Amino acid sequence: MPAISHGPFEAIVIGASAGGIDALLAILRDLPASFGPPILVVLHLAEDRESRLTEVFRSHVALPVREALDKTAIERGTVHFACAGYHLLVERDHTLSLSCEPPVHYSRPSIDILMESAADVYGAGLLGILLTGANRDGACGLARVKQMGGYTVVQDPREAQVATMPQAAIDYSRPDLILSLNEIHTLLLTLEKH
Repeated sequence: MPAISHGPFEAIVIGASAGGIDALLAILRDLPASFGPPILVVLHLAEDRESRLTEVFRSHVALPVREALDKTAIERGTVHFACAGYHLLVERDHTLSLSCEPPVHYSRPSIDILMESAADVYGAGLLGILLTGANRDGACGLARVKQMGGYTVVQDPREAQVATMPQAAIDYSRPDLILSLNEIHTLLLTLEKH
């Protein structure tokens, strides 16, 4: 895997859809409790079901895991999951906000909305990661991360459970790196060491 000269990162934003739970577990499972940057995650969820993501991930991840709440501070070294039925946004004062605006690419929460708002706040201090999924959500958001000086990583579509989402991001705006899940995990561990 090529070394990256970018960083340090103030925050990491991750988007995933179909196949995303397994992909997220693969990249987050062994991160140490000392991992610094906050991790903000949108995983497409059915709006009519209660999310159990925090319960699932708390039993597999050393980092604190929280469901994002409106007007709460973004905590370092914490995984913040978007909740079902609301878009998740990053505000200028590094708090989270929830929105009931219409779905984007049939999705609420939307990866694009989270990534675009995070890019506007963190700029070059943001690492954006897009994983497996079945629609185009995330392609525009990842492009905004890159436009604002952040660093962009896409899961290799050949490995993704559903290749549509990572391939859309590659086609829309060439990411900085296209990596396997194992390589993304290694990249995150490398960030912790630096």
